[in-house]
Amino acid sequence: MIRADSASIRWTDAKKQWTIAIHVGAEVIKRAPGKRIPRDAADDALRAAALETAKDDGYDVPADRVDIGR
Repeated sequence: MIRADSASIRWTDAKKQWTIAIHVGAEVIKRAPGKRIPRDAADDALRAAALETAKDDGYDVPADRVDIGR
């Protein structure tokens, strides 16, 4: 697995879904979560979705480095 610097998850109004950005150095990889997550989901659920998506793409992100934007 590749060690990522951080990840962020934000609601995208245009797509009406959460978008996850995985930060590796200057590179940013954007992904949609594998399953539908409600807009009012708890922070723990959003963090878990970001970590799972990163892991599925081969990235290891420290849990304390996931930023949740509402």
